[in-house]
Amino acid sequence: MSAAVHPLLRARRRKAALRNLAFLSPWIIGFSVFFAYPLLSTVYFSFMHYNGVNPPTWTGTKNWSYVFKDYPLFWPALRNTLWLVVVMVTLRVVFGLGVGLLITKIKTGAGLFRTAFYLPYLAPPVAATMAFVFLLNPGTGPVNHVLGDIGIPTPGWFTDPHWSKPALTILAVWGIGDLMVIFMAALLDVPKEQYEAAELDGAGAWARFRYVTLPNISPIVMFAVVTGVIQTMQYYTQPLVAGKVASGIIGNSGQQFEPGYPDKSTLTLPQLVYERGFQRFDYGSACVIALVLFVLAMAFTALLMRRRNGFLSAED
Repeated sequence: MSAAVHPLLRARRRKAALRNLAFLSPWIIGFSVFFAYPLLSTVYFSFMHYNGVNPPTWTGTKNWSYVFKDYPLFWPALRNTLWLVVVMVTLRVVFGLGVGLLITKIKTGAGLFRTAFYLPYLAPPVAATMAFVFLLNPGTGPVNHVLGDIGIPTPGWFTDPHWSKPALTILAVWGIGDLMVIFMAALLDVPKEQYEAAELDGAGAWARFRYVTLPNISPIVMFAVVTGVIQTMQYYTQPLVAGKVASGIIGNSGQQFEPGYPDKSTLTLPQLVYERGFQRFDYGSACVIALVLFVLAMAFTALLMRRRNGFLSAED
């Protein structure tokens, strides 16, 4: 009897495994084609000399050594990228949450304010960047005219290495409509009973935010921070367009343009990936820089998740 049941049981298990595999197949195919294969190919080509035409040849760690030791643009681009990740992501999350809190408290005209803050997010990145470069032009821009009229020193913005990254950060904070909408949805979902209980216990506005609002929306805050880090690691269009327009090179004018104007202050790692891979056809070095971006993104994500788990444990 057991000998007859045993094959039937194995057949049922095999059938269940095949059924589960069939349901998982869309994810498995997507993961393999769009993540595993590109990642493994990037690792493979980082040890090769490959220009997209001739067959790849093994070079060992030559590409890695070149990028970290002999490529003069790598370290400035890495510093700029990390600066933007820390400062830009932090300010976008803080302002997005602040605007979301403000609009949820407004009783009259909330729809108008919500639309006004969301519309900048819909502006095309190239057009928005060009507009900001003209607005912040140190000589003819209206922003510096207003600052000069009220006696405030006028920065050089996109023409000054010390102000170019803050100018890009202002541009990013201007388009916080996406975060505002996400935070508003999370804030409106916080149970009102918890606010009422906190008020009965004598909690003030900051205490209610600290002990009621923040724990309830912490998953959304983490989502905003992690996606912000990933997006900033891919920050390419705005710094490139800002550098070109500020330097006087617009479009394909035939003039040579060194990315990172002014003085490499707007240079980011994604720009180097494009420059090495698609302008100089050095795919090995481009893959090394892409892997650096991948490792940094994973490290930031792991650190943020660990910090969040520690925060939640402390709350408990």
